[in-house]
Amino acid sequence: MILDADIKQQLAQYLELMEGDILLKVSAGEDKVSREMTSLVDELATMSSRIKVEHAELERTPSFSVNRIGEDTGVVFAGIPLGHEFTSLVLALLQVSGRAPKVDEKVIEQVKKIEDKLHFESYISLSCQNCPEVVQALNLMSVLNPNISHTMIDGAAYKEEVESKNILAVPTVYLNGEPFTNGRKTIEEILAELGGGPDASEFADKDPFDVLVVGGGPAGASAAIYAARKGIRTGIVAERFGGQILDTAAIENFISVNRTEGPKLAASLEEHVKDYKIDVMNLVRAKRLEKKDLIEIELENGAVLKSKSVILSTGARWRNIGVPGEAEFRNKGVAYCPHCDGPLFEGKDVAVVGGGNSGVEAAIDLAGIVNHVTVLEFNDELKADSVLQERLHSLPNVKVITNAQTKEITGTDNVNGITYIERESGEEKHIELAGVFVQIGLVPNTDWLGDSVERNKFGEILVDKRGATNVPGVFAAGDCTDSPFKQIIISMGAGATASLGAFDYLVRN
Repeated sequence: MILDADIKQQLAQYLELMEGDILLKVSAGEDKVSREMTSLVDELATMSSRIKVEHAELERTPSFSVNRIGEDTGVVFAGIPLGHEFTSLVLALLQVSGRAPKVDEKVIEQVKKIEDKLHFESYISLSCQNCPEVVQALNLMSVLNPNISHTMIDGAAYKEEVESKNILAVPTVYLNGEPFTNGRKTIEEILAELGGGPDASEFADKDPFDVLVVGGGPAGASAAIYAARKGIRTGIVAERFGGQILDTAAIENFISVNRTEGPKLAASLEEHVKDYKIDVMNLVRAKRLEKKDLIEIELENGAVLKSKSVILSTGARWRNIGVPGEAEFRNKGVAYCPHCDGPLFEGKDVAVVGGGNSGVEAAIDLAGIVNHVTVLEFNDELKADSVLQERLHSLPNVKVITNAQTKEITGTDNVNGITYIERESGEEKHIELAGVFVQIGLVPNTDWLGDSVERNKFGEILVDKRGATNVPGVFAAGDCTDSPFKQIIISMGAGATASLGAFDYLVRN
C-alpha cells in the first residue's frame, strides 16, 4: 500500500471527475523504486474503471506515462509522484482524461499554436514546493499540444543522471536535451521564455487608472483589493504574481491560519484579486516612474501605463553575499532555497551563511538530510529566536561559527568549499564542502526607481503613516519600504493603508 486511507479517500473523489478512459504505460524493473511505482499504478487502477494499465518500454526505467487510449500524450513521470508532486499526478490523470484545465483561454490558445517539436525534462525533488507548478505547466502543455512532451524526473530516483548533468538546484528544466530554465515558473512565464511574452501593443489602448499597483505580492494584492472595493479603476503590474512568498515553504505566523505554504497563500491571493474588477498585468516589469499630469509607469517591453495614483509594492529579493564564487556557482552548489535544493546534497557537507531565523531554520532542515552543516554568522552571536537556537544546538551534525566573515566560495565545476576570516584574530580559514546556502536577509526591488522617489541608503522607499512617498500621488507598501519589520501580515496591512491613503488623495485632488 503506497497510499494511506485518507489520501485514497481524497483521490477517489478526484477520480470521479475523470471524463474519459486513460492508459498508464509502465516501464519497471526489479529495483525498489520500480516496485513502489508499480504498486502505486496498480492502486490507481483499482480505484477507477477508467484507468487501464499495460507494461511497456519507455525511455527511462522506472517510469510511467499517462495517455489517452490509442494516443501517446507525452506526459511521463520518471519516479514516484508523491509528496509535493501528488497534485501533479492527480491533475495529469484528470486533464488527460479530458477534464478542462483552469487556465486562461488566451494561454491555452498560445500553447496550441506552438508548431515546434518541444521535449521538456524537469528535474525535481519531492520535497520541493516550487517544482509542482513547473511540472503541472509542462504536463498541461503536453496535453494541449501533440508537438510537446514532458518527463518529470525525480532526482532521488535518478541520482547518476542528476550528477552527470551537475544539477544542484531544482526545478531544472531541459528542452530538447539542452538546459532551458530553472526555478519556479508559471505556464505564462514558460511561454514568455519561449518567446511569447506580453507585447507593448497589448497595453496601447488602456485608459488611465485611478490606482495602479506595481507588484503582485501580499502588499500589492491587499492594496488592489482595497482600491477595487472603493469602485475605482484599479490595475496591477506584476513581474510574478505572488512575489517572494512563492519561494516560502512553511508559514506559521499568519494570524488565524495555523500553518500554510507560500504557493498556497499566493494562489489564494490571486483568487481573491480575481473576485474584483482588477486589471492584472502579469509577467511585466516596471522600468521607469515619472510624475506628469498623471503618473507614468514605463514597462520594460516599452509600454507606458498612466494613473492618477500609484502604489509601489515591488517587494524584496534574497540578498547576495557579494563574494567571489557566489555568482559563478549559483545552481552549481550555491543555493538560496533549502527546501527545494536540500535533497540534492544528501550525505554531503554544506554551509549556511546567516544566523537569523531564516538561516537557522535552513540549518535545522538541512541537518536532517545532509551529512554536516556549518552555520557562519558575521556577528558575535546568532540573531534567530531562542526556540530555534535551542533546536539548532541540539543537533549533533551542526557546527556554529560566529564572528565569521565570508571571503570566497571556491570550486571548479561545482562548489568545493568556502573561505572565511575569523574577525577576532584575522585568521583565514577554509572548509571543504559541496554546497553553500545563502540566508542573509533581503534587498528591496527598487533600483529601477532611480531618483524619482526618495529612498534610504538601503534602497528602501521612505513612507509616512499613510504609505505616502515624497511624490504626490505615489504611495508604497511592504518589503520595498522602510518598514522595520518584513512580515507577510505587516505587508498586507501596509498595502491596505497605502490603498486607503491613495483613495483619500484622489478624493482631495
